[in-house]
Amino acid sequence: MISSAKIEQALKRIPYAQTLGVKPIVIGEEFTLVMPYIDSNIGNPVLPALHGGAISGLMEISAIAQLLISTNGKGLPKPIGINVDYLRKGNAKDTYARAVIFKQGSRVANVRVRSWQEDYDKPIAVMHGHYLTAKAE
Repeated sequence: MISSAKIEQALKRIPYAQTLGVKPIVIGEEFTLVMPYIDSNIGNPVLPALHGGAISGLMEISAIAQLLISTNGKGLPKPIGINVDYLRKGNAKDTYARAVIFKQGSRVANVRVRSWQEDYDKPIAVMHGHYLTAKAE
């Protein structure tokens, strides 16, 4: 079972997680990260809309935290390649992200992340990433 303490420990290894104010929500064997709304995450104050870097940062943190948990914290995963598709405007409200490891080999992991605000089925962005990892023993 995934514990909040284990996720909090993983997040402490990612400095940008503290900058964004990311917190975990654990439900059974699945965890979601929430990025509470804060003014510093706004990119366009006229709309207002979240900065794309804050959204992609949340998704990358979600992927790295998921990989840290799956490898028992054996080493900080390093991005090889990341693609982000921005699908909707990120409004000035709490934003969520959930990562799924699709394939984890001995050195490389394939991770997909979905980010949403009010409705999981209406993502504001999705990410597909490849990471160099240390496999769990």
